Amino acid sequence: MDMIKVSANSRTSAVAGAIAGVVREHHRAEVQAIGAGAVNQAVKALVLATGYLKNDGIYVTCVPEFADVTIDEKVRTAIKLVIEPSADSNFSSLRFSSSIRSEMPRAA
Repeated sequence: MDMIKVSANSRTSAVAGAIAGVVREHHRAEVQAIGAGAVNQAVKALVLATGYLKNDGIYVTCVPEFADVTIDEKVRTAIKLVIEPSADSNFSSLRFSSSIRSEMPRAA
């Protein structure tokens, strides 16, 4: 799975479509942005993607992280958004990690 890289000039609808597509296919997406403008576009795209996925019964959570990235031999700090389906998502073949599985209600 490739990292979705966002710049300040990225189209939010295109990034949102990429996020939704990757989550549908790989059940996880990672978005990387460096700088305030890029982070702004990434967060707006995440909001749009959340709506796209919700229409399919897929509910996601996002965990932001810092990531060090080397560009032109200089280390920059990026924001990485890790997007994963929540336990109540509608994936017929979704496999939950043990931490999510333990939080799911048991069938009677």
